[in-house]
Amino acid sequence: MPQVRILTEEDLRRLVTLDMAAIDCVEAGFRALSGGEVVMPPILSMAIEAHNGEVDVKTAYVPGIDSFAIKVSPGFFDNPKLGLPSTSGLMILFSALTGQIEALLLDNGYLTDIRTAAAGAVAARRLAREDASSAAVFGAGVQARLQVRALCLVRPIRRVVFWARDVARAEAAARETAERLGIDARAEAAPDVAAKGADVILTTTPATAPILMADWLTPGQHVTAMGSDQHTKNEIEPACLVRADLYVPDRLNQTRALGELRTAIAAGLVDAGAGFAELGDIVAGEAPGRRAATQITIADLTGTGVQDTAIASFARQRADAAGAGVNFTT
Repeated sequence: MPQVRILTEEDLRRLVTLDMAAIDCVEAGFRALSGGEVVMPPILSMAIEAHNGEVDVKTAYVPGIDSFAIKVSPGFFDNPKLGLPSTSGLMILFSALTGQIEALLLDNGYLTDIRTAAAGAVAARRLAREDASSAAVFGAGVQARLQVRALCLVRPIRRVVFWARDVARAEAAARETAERLGIDARAEAAPDVAAKGADVILTTTPATAPILMADWLTPGQHVTAMGSDQHTKNEIEPACLVRADLYVPDRLNQTRALGELRTAIAAGLVDAGAGFAELGDIVAGEAPGRRAATQITIADLTGTGVQDTAIASFARQRADAAGAGVNFTT
């Protein structure tokens, strides 16, 4: 009889950590996406505005990976007021050869958090200056903290400034970061001051109006904007894309509909048919990344099904090696 391996969040936290192996796994997914043979349908997205929530469903078939994941990811952004995390969800892993269910990953959004942070590291590794040593983080939640940890794996970051609408949360994020990473981390009440002098700027919020302005950007900076994954969201002023020397989407058709590119198109600042090399093209060497230390670069990350298939398969491989989880006979 067919068996399905069930892995809990506790199992997955033991098996998968935010490390270079996870970053390399996600980067390989982006490289595959550049090859043109990945099958990745549009995101199925449902807003639940009455409760400040959303649900996204993502998937992708990646040649060379014998399984594919379907990820269901709710995000309810008032949950912290209830003592609950903003994100939850699960991943279902199927055989790409037979379509049979192989594993149920009850991660409560943990794997999504890891693969999202890993994608930020991929963007920074390809676009930020190699000597980048300071970062500004807009946001103070789980993803803000993970993005800093991921960034520190690929760039020699020594100073971090957190900005959030809730200053107390920014201060808590700074304390945790300083203790965990042993670097200088502090909170800043003014977003323009936080951005000033940062080599890397990370935006990690569910904002629906810009929190990062174009005239705050200075030569040499890299921006990773990863909060805009719905057509109602917007973290960076549309003029930022005009000010940038290089704009890089994770998936162009997604950023036109959901990402920061969407708002720049709506503002009439970017032509709707404008073409841009994707992050996977840069990873694969099919397009150039940063060409000069003075360039301003922007990565627009909306999240891709490729990342979910990559991290879910990675987790299952580690589970197989460790004999983790429980097998359920269907």
